[in-house]
Amino acid sequence: MKKVSIGTKPERDSRAAAEAWVAERQASGEEKMKRLTIDVPLSLHRQIKSRCALDGVNMADAVRELLEKRFGAAAQG
Repeated sequence: MKKVSIGTKPERDSRAAAEAWVAERQASGEEKMKRLTIDVPLSLHRQIKSRCALDGVNMADAVRELLEKRFGAAAQG
């Protein structure tokens, strides 16, 4: 039977892991990210999640795309 390596165990301190991930993104020259928390009805969340799964896209990326279309620099002009 073939052995498959799963990798290292995740860090216990998830905050440190998250901060390291953000620092890595900033070092790569990408724009700094800011978290936005919103409440949506469960039915809407299910619709978004289902559609994103069917389309093979990440929910956060889909929401960012919608926000950029509505509020981005191109929408301002």
